[in-house]
Amino acid sequence: MKTNTKIKYTNEPLGKLRIVDDFLPPPEELVFKEDTQKVTITLSKSSVDFFKQAAKKHHSQYQKMIRRLLDLYASHHKNNI
Repeated sequence: MKTNTKIKYTNEPLGKLRIVDDFLPPPEELVFKEDTQKVTITLSKSSVDFFKQAAKKHHSQYQKMIRRLLDLYASHHKNNI
């Protein structure tokens, strides 16, 4: 939504200021690159449709959602094998 109202800047006192340490991680720590392996899998149409709808709703990719679900499942159950 666009707004055409202009911001009015004034020369008012800002109050007591303090410098905050840089707490944000560097960009290279924000890139989550994991080793991946391509596989061929046959899924039910209803499952794929579900993930496609969910991905569209959340502005994501359905393959990433499926991969994340499998990663969470494997991580949760890896010590039970």
